Amino acid sequence: MQVHRLQASAVDQMEIQRKPMTKQSQAIKVVDSLDVRPAVRGGAQRIDEHIVEIVSDSGEGAQKCGQSFGAVSGKMGNGVWTVEIIPAEIQPPERTPDGASGIRIRLGSKYMTNMGDEADLAVAFNEQVLYSRMANGAYKKGTIILLENMWATSPFEEVQEQYRKALLDFEEQGLIVVELPIEKECLKLVSNTRRGKNMFVLGMLCHIYSRDVDKSLAEIARVFSRKGDEVIKANHNLFNAGYAFAREEVEYHYEVPSYTEETEQQTVVLNGNTAIGLGVMASGMEMVSMYPITPATSASHYLADDFHLTGGFVHQAEDEIAAIGFAIGASYAGKTACTITSGPGIALKTEMIGLAVMAEVPLVIIDVQRGGPSTGLPTKVEQGDLLASLYGAPGDSPKVIIAAATIAECFHFVILARKLAESFRTPVIVLTDANLATGVQPIDRPQISEEWFAAPVDQSAWKEGVTAYDWDAQTGLSERPIPGMRGGEYVLTGLAHSRASKIAYDTRSNQEGCDMRSRKMSALAATLNPPDIHGDPQGDLLVVSWGSTLGTIEEAVDNARSEGHKVSSLHLRFLSPIEPGLKEIFNNFKKVMTVEINYSDDPGGPMITGESRRYAQLALVLRAHTLVDVDCWSVVSGHPLQPGQIKDVIIEHLALITGEN
Repeated sequence: MQVHRLQASAVDQMEIQRKPMTKQSQAIKVVDSLDVRPAVRGGAQRIDEHIVEIVSDSGEGAQKCGQSFGAVSGKMGNGVWTVEIIPAEIQPPERTPDGASGIRIRLGSKYMTNMGDEADLAVAFNEQVLYSRMANGAYKKGTIILLENMWATSPFEEVQEQYRKALLDFEEQGLIVVELPIEKECLKLVSNTRRGKNMFVLGMLCHIYSRDVDKSLAEIARVFSRKGDEVIKANHNLFNAGYAFAREEVEYHYEVPSYTEETEQQTVVLNGNTAIGLGVMASGMEMVSMYPITPATSASHYLADDFHLTGGFVHQAEDEIAAIGFAIGASYAGKTACTITSGPGIALKTEMIGLAVMAEVPLVIIDVQRGGPSTGLPTKVEQGDLLASLYGAPGDSPKVIIAAATIAECFHFVILARKLAESFRTPVIVLTDANLATGVQPIDRPQISEEWFAAPVDQSAWKEGVTAYDWDAQTGLSERPIPGMRGGEYVLTGLAHSRASKIAYDTRSNQEGCDMRSRKMSALAATLNPPDIHGDPQGDLLVVSWGSTLGTIEEAVDNARSEGHKVSSLHLRFLSPIEPGLKEIFNNFKKVMTVEINYSDDPGGPMITGESRRYAQLALVLRAHTLVDVDCWSVVSGHPLQPGQIKDVIIEHLALITGEN
């Protein structure tokens, strides 16, 4: 092992000291009874939080390692937030920056809501994948890099040269590089380190961060439970070896106190897609029809494994159009169904969404957003589907749109969506994104309530003389006849129709139908409360956001407020109908701006004028809704926002408002 670190007296010169190992690596005998628990934790440095990354080539298990590390930390009572690092290609070339795959874990002694800023420690399976993370500003001067050193003695001179050059590059960036013989140690236990190195690294990290060994071994057993005892035993041995290796050979040792009592009864650790799957089951829906699409697919994988436990099933359709058609048919038959997709799927489902609006068929649509347009960035985060969800249909197609801000809301909003769909006879779109889909976080264990579940299908006789669309003039609402109800038979059509569901092209019928479908949105809006303001109810700047950016923006606002800046934030969950009271709230601030992960023009860019500038999507909606001059700041970097980044944006905009530097 070799350590490269900045000398306190030579930071400006970025000089690196290479010092030999204090102990020589020796074979580590691993047996089933190996005691890897730390005898004394007094040497551990107590810290409030750390950000850890594990970066590798695709297929080396870095994400599974990080997910397990995050799950153990969550079960120990730490706040946790994870972000997966996923290459765009399914099988990218090895040892390339673009092929970097892995995960970031932020853990600490407080509730975590976002990925944080620069990492404190990273484990890299090769040096090339670190370049991608450096380009994204993931590391800072002093970030500790635990680097696999097998490449220094590669049989290929080109690889050796790449490795030497990388060490010099890392020196210039001020990184502390610790070279470790991870491959060599793993070969003592397995012949194929691509199927084992990740559990060795998990053991290393669990010693470095004083993780509970019993919980760690139990997590490994859970992850590999379907592969049998022999596989579990092999991975336990790798974990034990990594733990023992770090205890003997790695000087870094931390203690991260929990912020809640250690218990597995009060919290569950899961990602957003799993939360969606649980929400589907908890809602009482019995059918999900979908076509596999990144980053939504893992929700269907989870449901395919467990949906049968609640009497449900997953229908994998031949394409996106068939998937929503199947779901609409199931909903028409009486049991509200769900379809899960991403942006390109929403585009393909557009005509069928219009059918559900016109026919007033309840339907739940979950859109796990990703980068666009077209195929775009399949594995990267973006909030690019708001306008498509609002307006992506021919004619006027009002529908309910809600956006989850947390992993817990991914669960609860599916239940809410089913209720709203049935109450208002309309499609409900739940927007999440890739950040929520793959992010792992401990959440309060939901306490099951009968109020979540759908009522049994009503097969009582239909009231005589009541039409299929007997709209209430005040609310636009009507009862829904269900096939099988004696006297409730009607012909469902996507054409303009009368109250009796008869095809009607006359002016009065078409106008009334449009009025009533829109009036339902006003009826729902009348039940909503104004959104809460994070911070003071008046000030210099109000930051408005939606979706998964909630935690990042509130942390950035809190940091700016701690320095005396008059900034607050507001986060929207209901986007159609939009939450009330916004104009009054906006008028209490000198400036209002949205922060979003979708495209907007830089106002200072070439050819951009006040008239030609394109605004971010929520900003555009709010400008039209409130007639307030709402500004915006947005990026389409494909990465989640970071608190430090947003704090800089806040300070920059405050300077324009107040004239202060």
